[in-house]
Amino acid sequence: MTRRGALYFAVMAALLLAVGFYQSWNVAFGILNLCLISAIMALGVNMQWGYAGLFNVGIMGFTALGGLTAVLVSMPPVPEAWAAGGMGMVLSFLMLVATVAAIIFARRSVPAYLKTPATIALVVAGFFLIRIFYLPAVGRIEAINPAHTGYLGGLGLPIVLSWLAGGLVAAGAAWLIGKVALGLRADYLAIATLGISEIIIAIVKYEEWLTRGVKNVTGLPRPVPYEVNLMETQWFINFTNWLGAADIANAASMFVKICYAVLIMIVLGIVLWLAERALKSPWGRMMRAIRDNRDAASAMGKDVTRRHLQTFVLGCATCGIAGAMLTTLDGQYTPTSYIPLRYTFLIWVMVILGGSGNNWGAVLGGFVIWFVWIEAEPFGNWFMHTITLPMGDDNWLKQHLIGGAAYTRLVLMGAILLIVMRFAPRGLIPER
Repeated sequence: MTRRGALYFAVMAALLLAVGFYQSWNVAFGILNLCLISAIMALGVNMQWGYAGLFNVGIMGFTALGGLTAVLVSMPPVPEAWAAGGMGMVLSFLMLVATVAAIIFARRSVPAYLKTPATIALVVAGFFLIRIFYLPAVGRIEAINPAHTGYLGGLGLPIVLSWLAGGLVAAGAAWLIGKVALGLRADYLAIATLGISEIIIAIVKYEEWLTRGVKNVTGLPRPVPYEVNLMETQWFINFTNWLGAADIANAASMFVKICYAVLIMIVLGIVLWLAERALKSPWGRMMRAIRDNRDAASAMGKDVTRRHLQTFVLGCATCGIAGAMLTTLDGQYTPTSYIPLRYTFLIWVMVILGGSGNNWGAVLGGFVIWFVWIEAEPFGNWFMHTITLPMGDDNWLKQHLIGGAAYTRLVLMGAILLIVMRFAPRGLIPER
């Protein structure tokens, strides 16, 4: 990292310290944790766009898959639901596998002019056969205590394992999608990934037997202590007394956030180290050559589609890890919270601001953009109250300005993007 980059990170650290001193240390550590997770997502997008020039607008879907994996790995299974509809789900899955196998066999063995009709016939037959087992099983599962469960549950394993599993699930989905969509270029790939992302979000919203849908999954296990338990632990009580903390509940909340920060920093450090090693390796130089001129790279014997698939899978796996970590940090899985503004647009702004093709720039962009996103609303409220002080409380203009302060963050995001594209198109820390 250059001196310029180190200076930017020092300024970012000073801003977080200022939040701690002038607002609250709990707020500061909460922002830090989300900045760290956003930096991991930005690294994933940077691997795709900065390394290979892949325009993936489906980040939201892979993040949601990572969050879903956290639920399926860590939540305890629901025995009643498995007894009621588990066998039906297993049979449905087996029918799906059999249908796919039959389609592959048919396309390899039948004459060319029969491939399309045979595929259509097998898809239709498989669809109706799967429904025979699937629909009754769904109804029985969702009828089991729907206010609290109504789904199959998970494996009951430690939630930290779900971080790695989230990356693997997202990588598997990316491989399947990439085999179909990576033949497309530029805006066509963007449209395809956006559509696939929306399909993933629709599944996690409405397949209640799997995710509880809009009812949300709450009470996910933690990799760190609970505040209530800390406040009843003698060593923590003695520690807070030694520090002179007056509010033990506030101290417990801050301690939990610090524990999360340490865990997320470790993961970010590992991902950043691996990303840097990959970027500086012969593979990384090859990827940049493909990005800059894919036709020339192809003429030199490089398998462009295969290399694009590798990069696409790696970037989506990183986003899946970040999605699982975010769900862990929230302590719940909320499918309706996955919106393109938060999980696609903001991540792209982070990469553009930090510097496309530079991993340190992606991390810096994650910190800067998320900090501005969080602090823009309180800053907007303060600014509007300050400039409208001479006005009466019943003044229509004052009421309008204060009421619109919440939209300051949207204005700032647009302004930041325009300023960066005009004066620093290569980002704050440009690619070397």
